[in-house]
Amino acid sequence: MSRQQKDPLRSLTEEERLVLTQIARARSEPASHVARAKMLLAVADGKRYQVAAEAAGRKSNDAVSHLVSRFNREGLAALVPRHGGGPAVKYGPAERERIVAEVRRAPDRERDGTTTWTLNSLQRALRQAPDGLPDVSTYTILRVMQEAGLSWQESRSWCETGKVKRKRKAGIVDVTDPDTQAKKN
Repeated sequence: MSRQQKDPLRSLTEEERLVLTQIARARSEPASHVARAKMLLAVADGKRYQVAAEAAGRKSNDAVSHLVSRFNREGLAALVPRHGGGPAVKYGPAERERIVAEVRRAPDRERDGTTTWTLNSLQRALRQAPDGLPDVSTYTILRVMQEAGLSWQESRSWCETGKVKRKRKAGIVDVTDPDTQAKKN
């Protein structure tokens, strides 16, 4: 005999049921989303948590219980997994934009003490700025710059990958390589 559910699943709207059905049948969705959608649909159809877990290829009915509680609070956003452990994300999109903006700014010889950016000079500038990042590491700066499509060049400068300046009769022009992303992979 099963126990009373502490937080039973609320009734699904037509739109929610449609979206959950589409996700549960999709082959292009992440497997975690598909499994969660299958569990929620099974519970909505009146199945026990253990049966719902087994229908999605899982073992724990506790996981289904937590998913149902989260779905009741957040709705369809409960399908997306949260941060999976490890240290919390310290630098979000705003901080990453701040780092990229500092890289794109030309260094001032008087204020920054350099004419070209290095990881250490960028770190020093970001830590000393009033709106800067006091604990940023050179590793974080390097990762953010690579994600933004910048790479360290032999000329001791950071350049956008796949973009170069070429000398033509009409003057200097920017040339973009259309196969940049394919070459990276």
